[in-house]
Amino acid sequence: MKITIIGAGSSYTPELIEGLIARCDSLRVDEIALVDIESGRYKLEIIEAFSKRMITRSGLEIRISSGMDRKAALTGSSYVITQIRVGGLAAREIDEKIPTEYGVLGQETTGAGGMAKALRTIPVILDIAHEMEALCPQAWLINFTNPSGIVTEAVHKYSDIHCLGLCNAPMNMQRTLAANLKLGPEDVAVKYIGLNHLSWISRIWVRGQDLTDELFAQQNFIDQVASILGDEPVNKKIVSGNKLIPSYYLKYFYHPARQIRDDKQALADGSGTRAVQVEHVEKELFELYALETTDTKPEQLSKRGGAWYSEAALSLIESLESTTGGMHIVNVLNQGAISDLPTACVVETNCFVDRSGVRPLAAGALPAEISGFVHTIKGYEQLVIEAAVRGSRDHALAAMLLNPLIADADIAQPLLDALLEAHKLYLPAFF
Repeated sequence: MKITIIGAGSSYTPELIEGLIARCDSLRVDEIALVDIESGRYKLEIIEAFSKRMITRSGLEIRISSGMDRKAALTGSSYVITQIRVGGLAAREIDEKIPTEYGVLGQETTGAGGMAKALRTIPVILDIAHEMEALCPQAWLINFTNPSGIVTEAVHKYSDIHCLGLCNAPMNMQRTLAANLKLGPEDVAVKYIGLNHLSWISRIWVRGQDLTDELFAQQNFIDQVASILGDEPVNKKIVSGNKLIPSYYLKYFYHPARQIRDDKQALADGSGTRAVQVEHVEKELFELYALETTDTKPEQLSKRGGAWYSEAALSLIESLESTTGGMHIVNVLNQGAISDLPTACVVETNCFVDRSGVRPLAAGALPAEISGFVHTIKGYEQLVIEAAVRGSRDHALAAMLLNPLIADADIAQPLLDALLEAHKLYLPAFF
């Protein structure tokens, strides 16, 4: 088995190496191919050396290969994990900063920032997909690159490879919920519906018993669920009224003014956007990774975000290798699972996964409280994909006008022009 990690210069890669070592009995990996681009060479070399120390410490015989030749890395791969950031953290800072200056949300996966990231990312991911068609056509692409749902749908629409999109949020939510209930993660199952970063838990089973109504009748439970969304909880009446647990990314849609206020304050007081904060964490991490004495994952990696990143990816690969399979929450072709969304669109929902493939579970129609919301964002996502593939400013503007986090034509047009110009190097199709 050969696993190729594209964007391997990422600080997250040691999570994957640690996870592969832990699963050495169920996933007998022969080679891990690390690949990045020339501008990421310095970080990739550090990750390569650190990964080799981790493998040596484990006593396993897994070959680590590394380089800039993506085609060589893809050749013969069983699984390809994509974790790229086109333009790096500098591009993320632009995605967060420019929209804030226009008075709308600057966030890297939702709104204008997320759209700019998708426009840069989709052409690169499609290049990778087409190379996989030629070099490893039976391999699975496990996409962690954000915005994961949009990117995954683009791959399904414009290539023939096997592809699943992953996000750590569903697993994080399920485990946080279990902890709040003072139970182990194996004791709590959830029904998960929606789109990537626009998703909800709609049913809760505890040791096989559906306790959804009973739990939502308890004010303490409502308080805990509202707090999943961060230091400033979402309006509790939304949670109790809808009887749905929102992903923590819903705070950007339910309370955009609050988020914009915080972003403006961060720019004003010099603390910078989230990208600036992440850059500081990354600097510390790579200093630790570079130490020859470091052969285990540092605790500081938890500050980077992405809890359960490795667990989500590698437990999914375990199921894809298994005859018994397992349940996962992934970004997958709908195939009628959510009955009122298009069959060929990508949704984030429960699936049964085994060696024979991936089957989304029947989820029925979306609750009325969120149905229109989800349909609107799905329309936005599909316009973004077409804008990226065609280099179409018309599609990009239409997407902005449909997204409720922008939706103002007086803002959308100049904001679009500013983002395209700022990212011109990575958006040749638009110029």
